[in-house]
Amino acid sequence: MSLDESNATKIHELLKKCLYKDEELTAGVPPAGHIRVEGIVRVFAFHPERILAHREEIKALLNEMPDDFHKHKGGGMSFLNLCMDKHGNHWAEHPTMEGLVCLGIAAGMASYCLHRDGWRMFPGGMPYIMFDTVGRSV
Repeated sequence: MSLDESNATKIHELLKKCLYKDEELTAGVPPAGHIRVEGIVRVFAFHPERILAHREEIKALLNEMPDDFHKHKGGGMSFLNLCMDKHGNHWAEHPTMEGLVCLGIAAGMASYCLHRDGWRMFPGGMPYIMFDTVGRSV
C-alpha cells in the first residue's frame, strides 16, 4: 500500500480555496452566511460561493472513496475506514480525511449517520460517514 499524496494535496488545496481568508474575517469571525461545519476535532467556516465553485472537484474526490461510504451502495461506513480509497490504496491520515468529510458536508454531499452524541457507540468513538453524490451536480 502506498500513500497517494496527490489526493491528500488536492484536499489541502481545496480547503485553502474554500475557507475564508484572514482579511475576510472580523476579529476572527467569519461573515454572516458562512457554511459552518463541525468536523471530528475541528470546526470549519466555508465560503458558500467558493464551495459552489469547487463542488465538482469535491464530488470527484468523494467518488474515489469506497462504495461502503455511498448512500446508494453501502449506506455509510466508519470514518476510520476512510483512509483507504476505492482501489484499496492508503491515501490519507485523519486530518486530511476530516477535511474531505467537511468539504463534502459543506457541499451537501456528505453527512454523519448519527449526531455527535451517538458517536460513542461506534468503534473508537468515531462517526459513520455517508456520501450522496448521485444526481448532485452544479
